[in-house]
Amino acid sequence: MLLGIMWLMGVLIGCHSSGEEQVTDSDTNHQDNSDQAEGDNSDEDEKVQIKLHTHGNEASYNWSETIPAFEEAHPNIEVELVILSEKGDTNEALQKLDLAASSGEQLDVLMFSDPASYAQRVDLGMVAPIDKFIEEEGYDVTEEYKVNTQLGDQYYALPGKFNPWYVLVNKDHLDEAGLEMPTDWTWDEFAEYANQLTTEDHYGTYFHGPQNGGWMEYLKLALASKQEGTELLKEDGSSNFKDPMFKKTLELRWQMEKEDQSATPYTDIMSQQLHYRDTFFNQNASLVMIGSWMNTELGGTDQFPLDFNVGIAPYPKNHSDDEGGYTPVTTDYMAVASNSEHKEEAYQFIRWYTTEGQMVQGKNIPSWNGVDDEDLESIVHTILADTNNPEKVDTEALISVLKHSKASKLTPPAPYQAEIYEMANVEYEKLIYGEQNIDATINAMHEKAQKIIANNE
Repeated sequence: MLLGIMWLMGVLIGCHSSGEEQVTDSDTNHQDNSDQAEGDNSDEDEKVQIKLHTHGNEASYNWSETIPAFEEAHPNIEVELVILSEKGDTNEALQKLDLAASSGEQLDVLMFSDPASYAQRVDLGMVAPIDKFIEEEGYDVTEEYKVNTQLGDQYYALPGKFNPWYVLVNKDHLDEAGLEMPTDWTWDEFAEYANQLTTEDHYGTYFHGPQNGGWMEYLKLALASKQEGTELLKEDGSSNFKDPMFKKTLELRWQMEKEDQSATPYTDIMSQQLHYRDTFFNQNASLVMIGSWMNTELGGTDQFPLDFNVGIAPYPKNHSDDEGGYTPVTTDYMAVASNSEHKEEAYQFIRWYTTEGQMVQGKNIPSWNGVDDEDLESIVHTILADTNNPEKVDTEALISVLKHSKASKLTPPAPYQAEIYEMANVEYEKLIYGEQNIDATINAMHEKAQKIIANNE
């Protein structure tokens, strides 16, 4: 047995030595080939590779055309796409982005879908300021784009898409009531329209919120019509519940639901789990205020067929002599990661993407003011062409509303913003369920907001 083991070891040692010789020869040949390849591909080695982390999937963002177009315009930069959620789930994407940051993964270009996640990541030091790049180019962000992304006195992102809120109008109901299509109106006029449009078959309007601390746009109706100060907290972090336009919002909601009975009851919305799409396309409400992500569905879809004519009205103003056009806006905040080793190249990408890139992508209305009227019309027609009945949509009204809409100044969200929203939602329900009046509701919101602020300082 011992002799057999010694013989086997001898065989193995011999094989190993032979293998080493073969590997050495192979390595030598590989090195020669690598040296040759390095000489042939020196231009490629000079390219900078950056990573784009995004919640946007291919179906919604057309990356397969967008990224090659950028690389063609910037041959020294390669972009690696990292889709954080194939289903476009922004919460899932944020969790994965935070995990990537904590694990030290390469981050260059970051995309945020809302001001809260954007501001919070800036506060955490994940995002780099881009003011020096903006100054080198010599442009004013507020003139260049429709959305102001400034936080404090610095810029950390540029805006991508432009999704302003507007009012969907059932034009058939409008004709039956003998009303003109609104092109410039106030909240009081909106309430009057809703009252006249209400019949035994449908309500005049529908408000899809607030709900469980979400859809808070419906608690900021009149606030959002202002140029600034549109949030429930002021820019300095103090309570904004004493703003007269917040009281105006509560008065509107109470009047329309309880007095005029022109708005879908809040109890019905919550108990029956109603949704704005079903409500509008089933003609259960004549006016539905919602975001312009609905552009892709305005002409009807297989799931929501369109059996009536659709008009689009602007977001109402507070007073007839106000400038108008201000509305809640959603966008993508395109930022440069603070730990990126290629900040200049990352900035070049977000600058291109938020301008020419939006045109290449062809999925949304851009925030960039460089889009002329002809381009805007082309984008709108392209979007509507993918619906089942684009001829039923008042395209001219849609283009006009999109053209004149603009975002208010961004109020940086507080880290405890969700807590404020949940509290406001609870107090609003006490009002709408008749447990307290408007003044008591405002006082309760203000006092509880102050306590939340104090507890988080």
